[in-house]
Amino acid sequence: MFVAADALMIKVRENKRVVKVAVMVATGVNADGFREVLGIQVSSTESGAGWLGFFGDLVARGLTGVGLVTSDAHAGLIEAIGATLPGASWQRCRTHYAANLMSVTPKSSWGWVKALLHSVYDQPDAPAVHAQFDRVVDALVTKLPDVAAHLDGARADLLAFTTFPKELWRQIWSNNPGERLNREIRRRTDVVGIFPNRDATIRLIGAVLAEHHDEWAEQRRYLGLDLMARARAALTTTDPKDTPAQPIITGELTAYTTKYEGSTSYTTPWDLTCRFSWLYSEAPGSQRTSLPARRVGINRLLVSDPGVLSHRLRPGWSRRRSC
Repeated sequence: MFVAADALMIKVRENKRVVKVAVMVATGVNADGFREVLGIQVSSTESGAGWLGFFGDLVARGLTGVGLVTSDAHAGLIEAIGATLPGASWQRCRTHYAANLMSVTPKSSWGWVKALLHSVYDQPDAPAVHAQFDRVVDALVTKLPDVAAHLDGARADLLAFTTFPKELWRQIWSNNPGERLNREIRRRTDVVGIFPNRDATIRLIGAVLAEHHDEWAEQRRYLGLDLMARARAALTTTDPKDTPAQPIITGELTAYTTKYEGSTSYTTPWDLTCRFSWLYSEAPGSQRTSLPARRVGINRLLVSDPGVLSHRLRPGWSRRRSC
């Protein structure tokens, strides 16, 4: 459901030289609300190719249903998230962003700008967060236009957490939980200093991660089941005004009809169950007819082959997942 990704730079001996390699680590919160370690991988550099291979491996091993990924603003990492997890949104770590914002802020104004930025996160609900963000940008635009432009450009990435219930915000708006894990890894790796090879790096850091993974599994849930259910509901709830009209695709609808909670459910031969508010059927040589059904996300659908169906679905929808 929620994923956090980060990388550490470790010294390794290779070809009689000491070089730095990137150790990429991903942790997450599963559907039951427990934290777990998702994977570790060593790459020559923290590049887009390295992150793409890392997330591609996680997806190949079964990572699905990701709603939000929290990380810093590494360009390669962001591109890898978009390429491998198309249904997930990205939350820019607020702690990392504060440091980035200070780089374009005059030192004499650091305290004032930090106070303004923190006031955004102190609001009671999502509308108040967005309203305060607007007020902060307006306050900065006259005195510090470069800072205001920097902040306004990061609006969508900084406020991605507001999609979810407020009780989750502290756990998902920054990489601080992951930074605590990184400090524990550093405590162990600093004793070694320079690793003899990459395999030794994986063995030591992997052992630390396995230890934490087991501890998390035995502890109480990181996020309650009720919060996880509300988070899933927030991802599936859309504003009708934000949903563009879907063009009608002509053809025949091939489906098996069953009853579901008093409404009609259309289960396609490709194991995909979709319930629609209304469904048009336009067979060749016949008039258009309307069939009642239940609305969840798609308004119109007429397919004659599974290839058309797969292209009409939104990113992140897959087989055996309810629309």
